Amino acid sequence: MPRIHVIIPAYNEEHSIQKVIRDIPSGLVAEVVVVDNNSKDNTAGAARTAGATVLFQPLLGYGNACLKGLEYLQQKPATEKPDIVVFLDGDYSDYPEKMPELLQPILENRADLVIGSRALGNREAGSMTVPQVFGNWLATKLLKLFYQVHFTDLGPFRAIRYENLVNLNMQDQTYGWTVEMQLKAAKQKLRCTEVAVPYRKRIGYSKISGTVKGTVLAGYKILYTIFRYR
Repeated sequence: MPRIHVIIPAYNEEHSIQKVIRDIPSGLVAEVVVVDNNSKDNTAGAARTAGATVLFQPLLGYGNACLKGLEYLQQKPATEKPDIVVFLDGDYSDYPEKMPELLQPILENRADLVIGSRALGNREAGSMTVPQVFGNWLATKLLKLFYQVHFTDLGPFRAIRYENLVNLNMQDQTYGWTVEMQLKAAKQKLRCTEVAVPYRKRIGYSKISGTVKGTVLAGYKILYTIFRYR
């Protein structure tokens, strides 16, 4: 069985993080890594109690948190490095129990990168805002136009072969992390596919889609990243 590690970027998710960790199928992963992105609550303590490895990233930003987790994995001895890395959010909007379905295309050697698509799955009413839905639609259309790759979502729930992830040389520190991964995967001719995943309303308040400023900044950064790497 391949060694699978999970990276969960988390900011003020003390009320949800244990649920996320609890719902990861038992025995499936070697390590769950929660990156506390300078939370003001007890996210770190809750995650540690649930059995996760907790890292601290004082620099705010989704990409910064993911990069911290990747840095941790790269520092492991060769015998302990993962074969596959799974990313998911810490707000309990994703369904961690769907991880086997997400991993299946990689385990069957049909894919190098798998995106959990909320657009293809059952989405709870109110789980995504109208700007989020439109932004995902626009971004994936531009990815197809500029990079000749078909996606329906920029969903955070995703799995990728560790070696491929390292070779992508990820750089984005904020909102452009997900789309950067997908467009670089297309540029490097990785085998990319999607799996339909359900999505529910998050626990707590969204730091991005919950504010006009966050929505605008996220949308701008995603579009900027798409055009930057053309």
